[in-house]
Amino acid sequence: MLTRAAAPPDEVLRYGPAAEHVADVRVAPRAPHGRPLVVLLHGGFWRPAYDRAHLGPAAEALARAGWPTVAPEYRRVPGRPDLAVDDVRAALRAVAGRPELTGGRPVLLAGHSAGGHLALLVAATAAGADAPGGVLALAPVADLRQGQALGLGDGAVRAFLGEDAAARPDLDPARLPSPAPPVRIVHGTGDAVVPVALSEAYVRRHPAATLVPVPAGHFAVIDPGAAAWPAVLAALEELGRPR
Repeated sequence: MLTRAAAPPDEVLRYGPAAEHVADVRVAPRAPHGRPLVVLLHGGFWRPAYDRAHLGPAAEALARAGWPTVAPEYRRVPGRPDLAVDDVRAALRAVAGRPELTGGRPVLLAGHSAGGHLALLVAATAAGADAPGGVLALAPVADLRQGQALGLGDGAVRAFLGEDAAARPDLDPARLPSPAPPVRIVHGTGDAVVPVALSEAYVRRHPAATLVPVPAGHFAVIDPGAAAWPAVLAALEELGRPR
């Protein structure tokens, strides 16, 4: 998934002045009427080496399945986590200001791995027009303290934060209030990169969230050719239903 190619996006949206302040837009010509746009956040343990390109195949497959997507880039500077969070919020505001993309409806916010962490975090702290209509977290780093204790990604959590996870409960989804919109988590039971135990810990603290365990590894949940992909589409269908 880190090397697979995808067709170019239909548009590259700029949402700020930094080089990273861009987002790939893919339209879905056969989207059912009223279907919300999906803002899709990439993973990579918040590290500069990994960008939105590896989500291209997933975003392309979602568009074919009738889900328009916007995949933002965000700044990934070790020790400066607030930059990434600010960028996701700015991208959401920029997308909300494009009714030709959103149809005037709240977007669904989705993310994989570190992007799942950012989706859960931003949804927990968003309000009003900035709040998404639903959240889909795919193999998320949903509990920073547990992720740090497990040494995920050779110390990725501490590298991202620049300090101990206990010092930043404001960036830890497991320790923030429950998001107002509905939350679905799809996580592989065979995930050796981000163990499903992190999502289980999140759901214990936020019992309104729904965890969908699938027999898969870390990248299967963003692989359109994997057996786990239908579970991802089903979760989106649930979140996208009018309420």
